[in-house]
Amino acid sequence: MLRVSVLRSSFPIIPFSSSSSSSTFASFSSSSPPSSSSSSSSSLTRIIHRTFHFHSPSLPFTLKHFQPMTAHHHHHHHLPNASASYGTGIGPEGNREILVQHLLVKENDQKLLLDLQQRISSGEDLSDLAVEYSVCPSKEEGGMLGWVRKGQMVPEFEEAAFGAPLNKVVRCKTKFGWHLLQVLSEREESILQDIQPQELQVKMQDPNFLEEAQLIDVREPDEVAKASLPGFKVLPLRQFGVWGPEVATNFDPNKDTYVMCHHGMRSLQVAKWLQSQGFRKVYNISGGIHAYAEQVDPSVPTY
Repeated sequence: MLRVSVLRSSFPIIPFSSSSSSSTFASFSSSSPPSSSSSSSSSLTRIIHRTFHFHSPSLPFTLKHFQPMTAHHHHHHHLPNASASYGTGIGPEGNREILVQHLLVKENDQKLLLDLQQRISSGEDLSDLAVEYSVCPSKEEGGMLGWVRKGQMVPEFEEAAFGAPLNKVVRCKTKFGWHLLQVLSEREESILQDIQPQELQVKMQDPNFLEEAQLIDVREPDEVAKASLPGFKVLPLRQFGVWGPEVATNFDPNKDTYVMCHHGMRSLQVAKWLQSQGFRKVYNISGGIHAYAEQVDPSVPTY
């Protein structure tokens, strides 16, 4: 049984390993999600966490040093130009992502490892066995690590995973122990990057753009009433629990998707989450509608 949930969590967790065997987790939603509305960002976090109590699949045992896309303690008006931080870097070796699940046993548990291999050979499912026997936190998701690309994993795991035939369970050893891993699918690497207000304005002059692109405004209704841009569908972040489960039904993951908020931080959270849900090309509008009003169109009110 493949344990892939369409909706994984409130927002993606970005894990990276320290130089020791312990792991550090950074989450856009674990600290203070930026919000330009009057309510505190901590209350927004509570709203999201009350809606979704489960965690994203993560790679605590396989990542090398991996910088989070942006420091989650920045305030919304300090959003860095993040395109350099999370550009795809597509190249001959960097344009493929694989969907991986695994289970991990300790290095000295050879008997258990062989037993699990035999059970898998007899037809038992890796994800079911991961729930029961894996010592990786991903066991809570049936061993699901999600979509990964080269450069994210320790070399031994990466070599085994990217060399594995689809659906075949293979074994590898890392400093964390023995892994039984299975590649469930592969795809070209997805894109998540900033788009500047000037570039967005040029695109919006093309009628075909408004027909073909998906434009999402994650601000609250009272903010949208003060200032808005044509063509954007309003999906308030505070109502994430309502629209989140339906997003892959109501939007096409293969279409270019543009996300906007007031200053560009809430939209970055949602953009990253959309990417984790399989959206192929996601663009965060840098600086939000405030930057658009100031840099491009003075007729758009600021607030």
